[in-house]
Amino acid sequence: MRILIADDSALIRDGLAHVLPGHGFEVAGSVADLPALLAAVPATEPDVALIDIRMPPTFTDEGITGARTIRSRFPSVGVIVLSQHVDADYALTLLKDDPIRTGYLLKDRITDIRTLASAIDRVALGETVVDPELVNLLLGRPATRSRLDELTAREREIIALLAEGLTDRGIGERLWLTPKTVETHVRHILSKLGLAADSLHNRRVLAVLAYLREAGARPAQR
Repeated sequence: MRILIADDSALIRDGLAHVLPGHGFEVAGSVADLPALLAAVPATEPDVALIDIRMPPTFTDEGITGARTIRSRFPSVGVIVLSQHVDADYALTLLKDDPIRTGYLLKDRITDIRTLASAIDRVALGETVVDPELVNLLLGRPATRSRLDELTAREREIIALLAEGLTDRGIGERLWLTPKTVETHVRHILSKLGLAADSLHNRRVLAVLAYLREAGARPAQR
C-alpha cells in the first residue's frame, strides 16, 4: 500500500518514512506544504495520504483544505488528518461531506505504529476512523433533544465505539458482549436514527456521522 506523507516537520516525515515500510507500507513521497501535497497526489498515486492539519503557508487549516480537495478530486485516495490537539469543528468539517476513506487522529497516535497502521488499513478499505478523544469530547457536551436521546445508555456506548471505528467483535470485547448482541444493538440504533437499508451507503458510517453532528452541535460545557 502506497502512503503519501504531508507534514512541515522533517523529523515526522523522516520518522514515518523510516517505520512505515517495516509494517508493509510503501512511502510514495513526503511533502512539507499544501501546494506540494496537491501536486504530489496525482504524481505519486498514493492509496492513503497522512496529512498534518497545520502546514505552510498559513499554518491554520491547510490539512483540512488539502484533505477535502483530495477527497473531491481523487475519491479513491484515503486521507487521514493528524492534529496536535482535538478540534471538533475542524474534525466535523472534514467528516461531514463524505466520510468514506477518511480519518481524524491525534498526532500522538503515530508513536503507536500498530494503531496508525490499523487506521491506515481501515481508511484504505473505505472506513471512517475517528480519534477516541474527539468522541470523548463530544460526549462531554450537554444534551439537547434529538433522535439520539431515544437511544438507551448501552446503545450510546455502542455508537460511541462505532465512531472509534471498532467492529462488532471489537465492541463486544470492549463491553463483554457477544457479536450477535452487538449486531442487535446496532440494528436498533439504525432504526431509531431513521436509517433505512440502502445498498449505496454504509449505514453505520451514517449513524456515526449523525452522532458526531448532533454531539458537535451541542453547546460546549463552561
